[in-house]
Amino acid sequence: MVAVLVGGYYFGREALEELIKEQEIGIELLMFTAAIVAGVMGQWAEAAMLVFLYSISEAAEGYTAERARHAIRSLMELAPKIALVRRDNQETNILVEQLRVGDVFIVLPGESVATDGEVIEGHSSVNQAPVTGESVPVEKTLGEKVFAATINGEGALVVRATKTFADNTLSRIIHLVEEAQASKGRSQRFIERFGKIYSPAVLGVGLLIGLVPLLFGLPWEDWVTRATVFIVSAAPCALVISIPITLVAALGTAGRNGLLIKGGVHLENLAKVRVVALDKTGTLTLGRPQVTDIVLLTGRTEREVLALAAALESRSQHPLAQAILERASDGGIAVSPAVDFQSVTGAGAKGVVDGVELFIGSPKLFTGLGLSLSPLMARIEALQREGKTVVGLGSRVEVHGLIAIMDPLRPDAAQAIAELKRAGIKRVVMLTGDNLLAAQAIAGQVGVDEVHAGLSPEDKTRKVVELEAKYGKVMMVGDGVNDAPALAAAHVGVAMGAAGTDVALETADVALMSDNLARLPYLIRFSQRTWGIIQQNLALSAIVIGTLVVGAVGGYFTLPIAVLAHEISEFVVIASGLRMLRT
Repeated sequence: MVAVLVGGYYFGREALEELIKEQEIGIELLMFTAAIVAGVMGQWAEAAMLVFLYSISEAAEGYTAERARHAIRSLMELAPKIALVRRDNQETNILVEQLRVGDVFIVLPGESVATDGEVIEGHSSVNQAPVTGESVPVEKTLGEKVFAATINGEGALVVRATKTFADNTLSRIIHLVEEAQASKGRSQRFIERFGKIYSPAVLGVGLLIGLVPLLFGLPWEDWVTRATVFIVSAAPCALVISIPITLVAALGTAGRNGLLIKGGVHLENLAKVRVVALDKTGTLTLGRPQVTDIVLLTGRTEREVLALAAALESRSQHPLAQAILERASDGGIAVSPAVDFQSVTGAGAKGVVDGVELFIGSPKLFTGLGLSLSPLMARIEALQREGKTVVGLGSRVEVHGLIAIMDPLRPDAAQAIAELKRAGIKRVVMLTGDNLLAAQAIAGQVGVDEVHAGLSPEDKTRKVVELEAKYGKVMMVGDGVNDAPALAAAHVGVAMGAAGTDVALETADVALMSDNLARLPYLIRFSQRTWGIIQQNLALSAIVIGTLVVGAVGGYFTLPIAVLAHEISEFVVIASGLRMLRT
């Protein structure tokens, strides 16, 4: 009796508070009722066993949930406590929390980086696995970004801090993962709604089992015992814990492997994806376009064409502009920025250089000006079939030259797409603003099934909706900034290479910290494994409850057997969910 009173005090009080304050009947009330009834019937040993095992299982549930929830915080232990800072030409050690944006700090070989920053001196390789999940160290030199808690290799680096310690990429990842763990997936919300109906129903059926047979003169003690065993057997402890313990473990593991999944609902959605839509530039390609060909048309020299093109592109934010500026810089060409610069949406730009209005952009920009490109189309299409983007430079009356630009393919693109298909993806689609011939050339090299080219951001969004209606759930993969509308329209939006990119971390459903395409099939398989374990746990819980309920009503199981089987099933489900910590 003492064991029942002492052991049952805490969850009994919780059960009564839930009943009185929230007007809800929960699992605690079911167990408390069963223990009280067993004690009233003189079965104090059985009641004590129930209280003891239930208390142990609740403690184990709380411990394991906390362990899974805070596994992601182990990453913070990789960050150093002290940073070697250079101030006023002197080097001094300070706490990493005292670092300010703009501080210059030194990372010696073998040390961890104190906070996010930009390399201003030195050359080394850095192990970025704590942030991006990449297993191979990445070379870092002047101007390269480094992230907190990543591990420096063989050379010393001098770094200028771009984030405080509290606001660096690692801290943001941990914060966002913990937010995701606190959120609930669709299945979890359903189970909780179901539990609010199910638990009162169990208590009601238990009362009927215990009282109705008395109307027919059946033995009171026998049927009250059956009712008590039924209430314990039908309590959905394992059912309720099966989803959250798995999701919390999975989200933490994903975060430690460079996959920031913003909530259980997105993890569930990933397992249902049938179509992967990929942006071309920066996703299938490296995002480092280079000028490959310059075609001269009006007697101007290559340096003159490059100088005029660079003058216009110096005012542009387009990814291809950097390629032209770099080629001009490599050639030692002085650039005088254009005036009256204006972007022409979806086509190019215009501006005034040396008093002359010039245009730079796609061939359709010049056809829109009324110029005939028929004599040039064979050359343009030949370049495009090589996977190159062709940019024209000219005035309202003539085209001075063509500049072909190519963004190299990622070396792992073809293998990643093949792995996606092996993971169960039915269709891989490319969505790009580039021309069709160049897009098809790239698609043919990597195994893309379907190409949609010449798309504006709004077109990409509409195409995602169409693909979902035609083929099933779509995962859209882009940079998380330029593709934000399409990512938002997809069943799951994935931003690649999001480490250090605040916008991508905030806007995407899933952010891959690295730009490694191989993480995409891993992400799909990871979500499928998580969903598989959830289904296994739900099935096991339902089978155990069903078996125990039948045995309880039939009088085959005693209270100790029901309690033992019930709590063992909960331990099994918890252990099963924790498998996601080791994935």
